[in-house]
Amino acid sequence: MLLLDWRFRLFFWRDVFAAAVVTVLGVAFFLVWDVAGIAAGIFFRGDAVIATGIVLAPELPIEEPVFLVFLVVCTMVLYGGAVRIMERRRARSSRAEVAR
Repeated sequence: MLLLDWRFRLFFWRDVFAAAVVTVLGVAFFLVWDVAGIAAGIFFRGDAVIATGIVLAPELPIEEPVFLVFLVVCTMVLYGGAVRIMERRRARSSRAEVAR
């Protein structure tokens, strides 16, 4: 994802400050969501073989914030790519309209 971001300047390589703010706020939102789910008894850590076993809080493994960072960055790179594709299609159709 970061290589795609770098190549096409979609998120972090487009505006580092804005991307950092979006990433921090997105991860914070989902961590609050996770904590609320844990407190309500909905979310559980489970016993995965590949998990480190390190927990930040009861039922909150260290893998969760790492996954959330990946989720936010992946979503924003895909969003940036989709916007870029839609802008190019719009520009292409506008040029075609002018050529008629």
